[in-house]
Amino acid sequence: MSVEELAAEVGLPTSTIRMYQTKGLLHAPRRVGRTARYDVSHVQRIRLVQRLQDRGFSLPAIAQLIEARDRGDSVADVLGLAPDGPEDWIPIGVNEIRALVSVPELRPSLLRRATQLGLVKWRHGRPHTRRWALESGSRLRQLAIGPQEVLSQYESLRETTDRVAADFVDVFERHLWPSIAATSGQADQLDKVRSLLIELTSTAESVVVGALRESIRDATEQFAYKYGLLEDDPAWLQEPVPTLAERLTEPGGEEPDIEGFLAGEE
Repeated sequence: MSVEELAAEVGLPTSTIRMYQTKGLLHAPRRVGRTARYDVSHVQRIRLVQRLQDRGFSLPAIAQLIEARDRGDSVADVLGLAPDGPEDWIPIGVNEIRALVSVPELRPSLLRRATQLGLVKWRHGRPHTRRWALESGSRLRQLAIGPQEVLSQYESLRETTDRVAADFVDVFERHLWPSIAATSGQADQLDKVRSLLIELTSTAESVVVGALRESIRDATEQFAYKYGLLEDDPAWLQEPVPTLAERLTEPGGEEPDIEGFLAGEE
């Protein structure tokens, strides 16, 4: 398409098309001699810009999103959910690989599996991994846990964390996103989305870590009983739960006791 045909297709003046290119919102057209030719990818990009504008995103914010995606950044990178630190990608060389995997265990299939699981990415011809993965892998290697076992456990864990993440995204969609959508056009949305997601992510991490610790404590108790490391049915477990003396304060100054509160109807 010519620029005039593209403008007619998306319902914009040609000056807006050229402005989008100047601001980095639209990739350059293909040149045929001295003529600029546009294609369906330009239509799709303009439709994206229009959708984001309708949702209250400013043109600078849209340009930031597009530039980041063109670099290959993830949405988490764009929204600041993957800051430098334990989450950043670092190159790994022969020494790091040897610290993780012994020579007899080092096979192409092992590296392919780690890549498929997202633990390894190739950038500029070199393998990269998350810093936390390298540090955790090194500690597990010192405990003589083999790499195949580590990958199997990680694969199982990711299935669980994917479900947890989906649940938190559902919470965001049901409780937070409607307020953002309802105020589109009143303010730039990128910073608002970023702030809410960072807060939700931080809360989710605290909840998941806390729940995992409780699960590990319970699993440790079960392990100890299994191998006779603790006495059976300790006496303190046989004692009745003492009467709770605390009170629940309700509006109006009334202070019903907890037992009465719990005995009430749902």
